[in-house]
Amino acid sequence: MAVPDPLGSLGAWWGLPFAGMLLSIALMPLLLPRVWHRHYGKIAAGWALAFLLPLAASQGVGAVGPLLAHTLLAEYLPFIILLTALFSTAGGIYVRGNLHGSPGLNAGLMAIGALLASVMGTTGASMLMVRPLLRANDNRRHAAHVLVFFIFIVSNAGGSLTPLGDPPLFLGFLQGVDFFWTLRAIAPQTLFLVLTLLAIFYAIDSFCYRREGVTRQDPTPDDDRLGLLGAWNLLPLAAVVGLVLLSGIWKPGISLQLLGVELGLPGLLRDLGLLALTACSLAITPRGVRQRNQFSWGPMQEVAKLFAGIFLTMIPVLAMLKAGEQGAFAPIARAVTGVHGEPLPWAYFWLSGALSSFLDNAPTYLVFFNLAGGDPQALMGPLASTLAALSAGSVFMGANSYIGNAPNFMVKAIAEERGIRMPSFFGYMAWAAAVLLPLFLLMTLIWFR
Repeated sequence: MAVPDPLGSLGAWWGLPFAGMLLSIALMPLLLPRVWHRHYGKIAAGWALAFLLPLAASQGVGAVGPLLAHTLLAEYLPFIILLTALFSTAGGIYVRGNLHGSPGLNAGLMAIGALLASVMGTTGASMLMVRPLLRANDNRRHAAHVLVFFIFIVSNAGGSLTPLGDPPLFLGFLQGVDFFWTLRAIAPQTLFLVLTLLAIFYAIDSFCYRREGVTRQDPTPDDDRLGLLGAWNLLPLAAVVGLVLLSGIWKPGISLQLLGVELGLPGLLRDLGLLALTACSLAITPRGVRQRNQFSWGPMQEVAKLFAGIFLTMIPVLAMLKAGEQGAFAPIARAVTGVHGEPLPWAYFWLSGALSSFLDNAPTYLVFFNLAGGDPQALMGPLASTLAALSAGSVFMGANSYIGNAPNFMVKAIAEERGIRMPSFFGYMAWAAAVLLPLFLLMTLIWFR
């Protein structure tokens, strides 16, 4: 996330609004659920003001306006527009027929989602596959663990093989990393993680499936043949992916100024195209298809409001990280470097991953990319192990919390809207600590020492 350089000299206490935002997401649904569900947007706005107002008092109102305009126009709105396009197009595709949520079928749907994630992105694959998975398990008494592993596998690990899969890899591609480099470099790690998670899930789900005994009556009828309704939405969905890729590789050198923010022509045309594709999807999808999909804008509204607060409150945190050894988080910059000045792959894996668990993993990747020298040819050559560790950490560890990657929270919101009681913020992190962290440690010993 690009921010003005003066913010890099701020003290660490400027990160308190971001910490407050995280704690609100974690604790208020448990301690004050009614207040949270009614006023979470106002609470997010309050934490944003807790950063912006002191900044205006200390550095002047003139410093806040450009910062706010840049964050909203250059970062937040493109993020939300892309999510909205994927949410709308995928939400207009209905998998007809009744899938029965056995452990084998659930694992198979997740495997398909993992394959799709590197083609259409983790958000696109998650939005396309989560609804069939929910319907397949709509007569299960215990289905929250199914969604937890879906987030692990489809919303994160599966998107590690191409720049289309996850935003940090796309940023690497824009910096000069070869399109197929991650496929060559971290395919073994990805296969290990995805296949191991599928095996663990199958064992857990088999236990839960046997323990449930006689399940509730399946509310989904069996009279429909397997097929797709709203399949025309596959075209705008593919067009979304194409627009994102084109905006990264087309460099006309033309930009426009809006409220003092320089916006490149490719990004503007991408965002306008995404809005048009969203409208197209809504127009070509029969209302009955979305009704059968139980489509609503509630999850998207929740993500938009909460991530507005997250984007604003994490500005000083990312600025201090970007400042490197001149910033408040200088120990992090020193921790990734060996005694002879060489980058430490294991440190890049864990530190980029730990920060990507709570911050936007795309700018976090870029910060560490530059800490490692920022030369794509060197990072794909002599320092390939460092770039592989950074890529894997930024993508894989986005699964460590609900806010580590945008589709995590979207999947949670959709599942809760369907009546599934998902783990709390800390409950989800307990799942991640028990399942993911041992696998990450093993990966470190094998690949990132």
